[in-house]
Amino acid sequence: MAEEEKKPVATEKKPFPLQVNGARGEVALWIGDVPLVIAATMGGLSAVSTRLECKSFQDLFVRLSGVEAAATLAGIELLTVKGDRLAAIDSLRLKHFPACAAAFSAALAHHFDDGDEGNVEAVEKAA
Repeated sequence: MAEEEKKPVATEKKPFPLQVNGARGEVALWIGDVPLVIAATMGGLSAVSTRLECKSFQDLFVRLSGVEAAATLAGIELLTVKGDRLAAIDSLRLKHFPACAAAFSAALAHHFDDGDEGNVEAVEKAA
């Protein structure tokens, strides 16, 4: 029996079809074939925290970045700012959890950016 030749499969990265505003803390996330843009907005984080009954920000961070099923579903639903969140949830498989955790961590990291000084010019005018 002759062995079949295994040809390398080209893995082309498809372009991300949605606009992502990194300055706002938005992060691109593919769940299967569904593109999403997530952002750790205060309203979204509050909703996730309430749903998961988190007692602290650390608890929220650990649950979102730790690939917990309930936290991942809540994060997709409540932190998505662009894209079809319901189609993404329907496409969600365990293999997508590491990418979700990385995207949630990146979005949360935006809140700890030391370069965010706000609108300094507006503050100086008001003073």
